[in-house]
Amino acid sequence: MIRVTPRISLDENELQEEFIRASGPGGQHVNKTETAVQLRFDVRRSPNLPDPVRYRLERLAGSRLTLNGVLILVADRYRSQIRNREDARERLIDLIREAAAPPPPPRRPTKPTFGSKQRRLEGKAKRSEVKQGRRAGPRDD
Repeated sequence: MIRVTPRISLDENELQEEFIRASGPGGQHVNKTETAVQLRFDVRRSPNLPDPVRYRLERLAGSRLTLNGVLILVADRYRSQIRNREDARERLIDLIREAAAPPPPPRRPTKPTFGSKQRRLEGKAKRSEVKQGRRAGPRDD
C-alpha cells in the first residue's frame, strides 16, 4: 500500500508501469535503454479514492486524463529507470494530495470600514493640494 494521506492509501496493483525509451539528449544510451516510465492510474475505478477527491483529481489532471478516466504520467527526467519510477509515483501522490485538500470557502464580499474610507479621502485631499501647489498662479507682468 502506498500512503497518500492519513485517510487515503493506494494499492500497488492499481498502478500500471510501462518502461519506454526516453527522448532528448543522451546519445546511444538513450536510444537503446528504456529508462522513461509511463505510469497509468485508473481514477474512475479506484476503490480507494473518495468521490469528492476523485472529481477534483479529474479536474486537476486535465489533458493527462484519458476519456476512460485513466491518468497517465510520463517521467523521463532522470537517466535511471528507478529514479524515473520514483519521480512518477511522487508526482501521482502530490496530485492526489492536492485533490484531497478541500477547496477554500468562497469569499464573502465585505464593505470598507469607516476608517479606511476616511484615510482614502484624506490621501486624495493631500494629493490634490500638492497638485494645486504646482499650478501657475495669475501673472502680474
